[in-house]
Amino acid sequence: MADEPAKPRLLIIAEHLQRHGVEFMVIGGQAATLLGSPLPTFDIDLCYRRTAENLEHLAAALKELHPTLRGAPPDLPFRLDGRSLALGCNFTFNTDVGPLDLLGWVEPFGTRASKVTGD
Repeated sequence: MADEPAKPRLLIIAEHLQRHGVEFMVIGGQAATLLGSPLPTFDIDLCYRRTAENLEHLAAALKELHPTLRGAPPDLPFRLDGRSLALGCNFTFNTDVGPLDLLGWVEPFGTRASKVTGD
């Protein structure tokens, strides 16, 4: 019996976020690959909905992936919760699954960083 191919990282992360009820959209190089682009990409770029409820779902989902802020000093304190995500907009993480970039606003999708809605 042949070994099963490894599950793609995008699928692992997408299924994980869906289990947590996170609303998001695949963008960037991974989206291009899904549409047939032959160019390789190594990180996963997602645009996420910036409602208070979705930010809480996203924070809970991310905690299980053990994220660290990519490019930040390792001892930089970062509280991963809905409030912290609401105070920022774009985040670059290293996770157990690989690099993950979260963008809260990408024209024409998302909501500007200064506005987090309750719906």
